[in-house]
This record gives sequence, C-alpha cells and structure tokens, in this order.
Amino acid sequence: MLEIHKQDARNKMQEIMTILKTIFKTMALYGATLLSPCLLPAQNLTLKDAVNIALKNSPGLLIAKNGVDIASIYNSYGYAGGLPLVTASGSDVEQSTSLKQKYFDPANNKSSLNAASNNVSGGLNASMLLYNGDRVSTAKKRLGVQESQTRQQLSSRALFIVYNVMLKYYDIIRQQNYSKTLQTSIDASRERLNIVKSQQSIGLANNADLFQSQVDLNTTLQNLQAQRLVVDQDKTDLLTLLTLNPDSSVSIADTIVVTKDIRLESIINGLQANPDIVAADDQIRINSYIEKETGALRYPSVGVNTGYNYSRTQQAAGFSLLNLNYGPFAGVSFNIPIFNGLIYRKQQQVAGINTKTSKLQKDTLVLNYTANAVKSWQAYTSSLQQLETAKSNYDLSKQLLDLVLQRFELRQATIVDVRDAQQSFENAGYMLTNLSFAAKMAEVQLLRYANQLSY
Repeated sequence: MLEIHKQDARNKMQEIMTILKTIFKTMALYGATLLSPCLLPAQNLTLKDAVNIALKNSPGLLIAKNGVDIASIYNSYGYAGGLPLVTASGSDVEQSTSLKQKYFDPANNKSSLNAASNNVSGGLNASMLLYNGDRVSTAKKRLGVQESQTRQQLSSRALFIVYNVMLKYYDIIRQQNYSKTLQTSIDASRERLNIVKSQQSIGLANNADLFQSQVDLNTTLQNLQAQRLVVDQDKTDLLTLLTLNPDSSVSIADTIVVTKDIRLESIINGLQANPDIVAADDQIRINSYIEKETGALRYPSVGVNTGYNYSRTQQAAGFSLLNLNYGPFAGVSFNIPIFNGLIYRKQQQVAGINTKTSKLQKDTLVLNYTANAVKSWQAYTSSLQQLETAKSNYDLSKQLLDLVLQRFELRQATIVDVRDAQQSFENAGYMLTNLSFAAKMAEVQLLRYANQLSY
C-alpha cells in the first residue's frame, strides 16, 4: 500500500540517489541474474517490490548510469587543460652516404663510397599553461555542472520509471476491483436463477423467466472472463516494465488508498526540486560557462616549457666525424590574439544567445510543469469530492440489490427490477473504482512533479 508523506525535496533526491547506488552495487554482484525470473509462481507482488525490481532491471536506467560515469571521468583538471603536458621523443637513424668534396686546395678533397653514418636523438619536453583568461578554471566548473546534470537526468529517468510502475500497478488493482464487482453481480444472478427454479417447481414461474435468468447469468460470466483477460494483460504489461519474463505468474493483493492532505502550494514550491527543472538550471550554467570559455580565447595565453634534449651524429666520412649535443632547456611562451576576422567575438555572441535560449527553455518547462500540476490538482480535488458520494452510492446500490432480490423471492418485484438493480450496482462499482484510481493517479502525478514520490 502506498503512503505519501510530504518530505523535504532535497532529502528526497538524496534518498533516490542512495537507492540507485544500492541497486547498481547489487547489479554488479548479481548481473548474471538480472533477467532471470525474480518471482515465484503466483507470488504476491507489493508496490515496493515492483519499483525496486524495475529500477534494478531497467536498461534505460543503466544507460543513464553510464552517462553519469562518463561525465564523472571527464570532470577533471586534466581534461579541462589545467595539468602539465609531458612528451618524450627519440630516433635512431642509420644511413649509408656516398661523399665527394672538392676544395680550393686539392689536398683537402675527399671522396668516399657508401660511408656509414648514425644519428641518435632524444628529448623530454614538459609544458604547462599558466594563464589563458581563466579558461581552464571555467572549463573545470562546466565539467562539474555537466556531471551534476547527468545525475539529475538519471534521477528524472528513475522518477519516470517509478511513476509508470505505480500507474500500471494501481491500474491492475482497478481492473481487479471491476472483477470483484462483476463477481458480486454474478452471485446475485445465480441467486435470482435459483429463486426462479424454486418458483417454477411449484408452478409460480414460467420458462421465460428461467431462460432470461440463465441468459443474464451467462452474459455476466462472459463479462467477467473478458475482465480477467484485461487483468492478465495488465499484469503482462507490468512484468514487461519490470524487465521480467512476461509469462511469469504474479498476484497483487492491494487496495487504492488516496492521501487527502496534499496542498497545491507545497507542490508548486516543490517544482524547483524536480530533476528536469534542476537539469534545466544546470544547462543555463553550462551555457554560461561556455560563453566565458569562448570569451577567454580573446585573452593572451602564457605558458612555460622545459625539458632535456640529446643529439649524437657520427659519420665515417666528411668534414665532421662526430657531433654531440645535450642538455636541459627552459622557456616561457605567450600568445596574443590580435585579429582573426572577429571569429572569437562572434563565437562568444553565439554562446550568449545559447545561454538566453536555455533560460527561455527553463522558463517554458517551469510554466508547463506548473500548468500540469494545477490540472492534476484540479483532477485530484474533483475526484476526492466525488469519491465520498461514489462510496455512498455503492453502498446504497448493494443494499438495493439485496432488497430487490428479497422482494423478487416474495414475488413483490419483477425480473426487470432485479436486472435494473444489478445494473445500478455494477455502474456504482465502476464509478467508485474509476474515481479512486483517478484520485490516486492525480496524487502520484502531483508528487512526481514535486519530486516527493515515496513507496
């Protein structure tokens, strides 16, 4: 049974993330059994079990978790360009050279055929950026926000999965309640048929009443069979949501209990904790950082570099037979952008427009969520107002059916009166079940918007 309690939105977000971490740790240990049947035949499935299984098995949630891992790997000063760059190089070249040299003094002339030469060189180079308009620190902040955004997207995906599981879970309860109403109506039809048979045995009823009672009973039985098919297919849909074998056998013995103390003000205030809206805020910050990074391209950049070089060249012939150079080096480099066709300026302007666009997208998202929350609130309050009347009508229709059956047994009511009473009872049962389901789904939707879902 679902019980909704108003909790602080930030604590609820931490609770969801803690649940997800536990689930993913479990998956790492038991990954080989993720898709194996988790339910015993006809095992009772609670809402908490259904949600936990869905969160554990969801491929979409695993993909979103991979996105968080990737963003976490990228979130480093090295990827932002703030760490030194160290490289090493080396070469060893053997060469055969034919040489012929003539000088002013013929005595110095040299000539050789296929003279061997060897060139060995190597070096170690390290460079580090000292300043480039705070581009590195801005990039590191952007990477941190991008990681936070992927976590919000993961939470949003998990929240949507929980909502879908609740929707299907309570729909199964609704359909089962329909079946219970039909079963009660079937019991009344059987009682009516038995009364007609008893009356016919003493000559107080004719075959027309008997045949009509039997037809009405058969029709209601067919309706119940059709309703059981709806329940079975709903269970198959739920098992598919849980990424379990759709042919598994599962039973749900639960009721729909609606929380009646939700306030619209708390839902509207809680919208700012919705992971979709938080992710939209993160996107604004990301675009703002990109704007600053692009603007930093117009500033000078300063860096230092140091290293060690080694070069050795040996020749069998020629003017120089051995040349050896080695030693460390250090230097400072700087780059001042003067003019590049205003490319950096235009890129910064485009980045600024993207920041404004993300703000508009966030405002639109908040407006849509607020409108949807108000509509869900209207459905919630309307359903609650009708629910009490529906309960009263259901009780009255059941009493009416019992009374008409008694009158029918005493031949003070006709078979048509019994059928009308049965129809009224079925309609009242359908109305009560539908209103309970509608109120519960509006409640769940409201709590989803405010990120206050619990199960």
